[in-house]
Amino acid sequence: MNKTQRRAAAATKAVGEGNQAMSIAMQALGRIESHEKECGERWAEAIREIKYLRVATDAHSARWEKLAWLVVAAVGVHIVVGMI
Repeated sequence: MNKTQRRAAAATKAVGEGNQAMSIAMQALGRIESHEKECGERWAEAIREIKYLRVATDAHSARWEKLAWLVVAAVGVHIVVGMI
């Protein structure tokens, strides 16, 4: 039971067990808590996916950088050979 629920439970005891408004509030707190838990799990999953995409993007960029240097070197060699 979290801090908010303990406070709500204490307020329920103080007011009495038959208080319908407090019962509805407790149900709402339960729903909010489950919603926050679900959103937290989704957020963690999104962060993991973003980290994976970063690793994949870094690998792809390294590959393309090697290809770019190969093209630059080939053009440079062609120019030098053409001058001779």
